[in-house]
Amino acid sequence: MSDSEKVQLIRVLQPQEGQRLDNFLLRRLKGVPRSRVYWLIRRGEVRVNKKRCKPDRKLDFGDEVRIPPFASGAEQKPGKPTPGLQELLLGCLLYEDEHLLVINKPTGLSVHGGSGVRLGLIEALRQLKPEWATLELAHRLDRDTSGCLVIAKTSEFLKQIQTDLKEKRVQKRYYALVQGRWPEETTVVEAPLLKNELSSGERIVRVAREGKPSLTRFTVLQRFTGATLVEAMPETGRTHQIRVHCQYAGHPIVGDSKYGAKGELDTLNRVKSLCLHAASIRFAVPHLPAPLEVSAPVDKMLESVLASLEKEQ
Repeated sequence: MSDSEKVQLIRVLQPQEGQRLDNFLLRRLKGVPRSRVYWLIRRGEVRVNKKRCKPDRKLDFGDEVRIPPFASGAEQKPGKPTPGLQELLLGCLLYEDEHLLVINKPTGLSVHGGSGVRLGLIEALRQLKPEWATLELAHRLDRDTSGCLVIAKTSEFLKQIQTDLKEKRVQKRYYALVQGRWPEETTVVEAPLLKNELSSGERIVRVAREGKPSLTRFTVLQRFTGATLVEAMPETGRTHQIRVHCQYAGHPIVGDSKYGAKGELDTLNRVKSLCLHAASIRFAVPHLPAPLEVSAPVDKMLESVLASLEKEQ
């Protein structure tokens, strides 16, 4: 009988401590669609220490995870990074020490595989160097968002930064090119966000009274004809928060196929990639006396879009 046909009881080992339950499962259940994994969690068929849990439950060393029988279909092993991708990722390395990496994530690359994506950034990084084989994502960026992404080398650092993220001690700054003239007086967007997951596994977020409290601070950096470059500082970490808050403010991000406006200005219609860049991140590291701040140069795609726009005088 194969693993997919029987209940498995898996003990969480030291290197896995601090992982989210969904990430733990996605790594073990190769070939199982993300939507199926989340469905198993929602139904309570996945249990931690015999209790139902949410996907974002952080695992502790020694926890017992119950994995029910599952239909995996054809086994889908992670793809191999091409020489070009290997060179690209190594060139995107912004910072490294014994605890972590910070990568300038390229736009268009998923942070992990699943739902038809055989190779994500984390799977590719694990194959680049033997000592990177156990790397784990400390947080996430959308597929089409570029910029600073923190990767944990140790379970101790992973646990620390995820706690700091939850308690709002990590400072993130983004650059977003939005449609239209962003009002100078709109410096804060505070609107509760509700996340829905479709049967396909796609996540859709909307402003709703019953949603989770969400706040983003905005500053105008540069005005262009028909667009504005703003700095966005999210004080909460909701899924698609900046994208939905920009939409809610009436100035969706240029190139946003999910939350973008219909009937964009002709000068922006040609932009098909999301113009959102994680410009910097600031967080504590155990062995450093002061918080570490890492900045990422603007993605070439966004740089070319900005260069093509006419600045307002």
